[in-house]
Amino acid sequence: MIRPAAIGYWPLQLERQFGYVHKYRSMIVWQRSHALVLVTLKSTDAAYHPRSRGLFDQLRRAAISVEANLVEGYALGTAPLFRRHLRIAVGSAAETECLVRTAGEMRYVPETVVLEMLALLDEILALLFSLIRRTSRSVSSR
Repeated sequence: MIRPAAIGYWPLQLERQFGYVHKYRSMIVWQRSHALVLVTLKSTDAAYHPRSRGLFDQLRRAAISVEANLVEGYALGTAPLFRRHLRIAVGSAAETECLVRTAGEMRYVPETVVLEMLALLDEILALLFSLIRRTSRSVSSR
């Protein structure tokens, strides 16, 4: 059997450090980030109002940035670059959380959606911090 790293799915350097991961889609943090993007896009489309345009545009970009930085950092294939993109994803997740709270307070988005998004963001942030610690330990333990 050919391991995914041999055909480019999981960068070899990261596989040596963190073990076998089939693709970025197998990371729980990516799965939660993707769910956040889908909820964000659907809810902002459904609740669109001209007054909310700027907030929703920024909210959509920030949520997409979390997922995109995970994938980009993963694809670059080195632990330092992966860690750098994880930190960028943390910033984007924090920005998303701020914007979700504002959208909820302005009642642009239903409270149930706000609570769902905040729960996803709590989990995403915890997973990102865990990955950052994990990648930092593996580099410093060499």
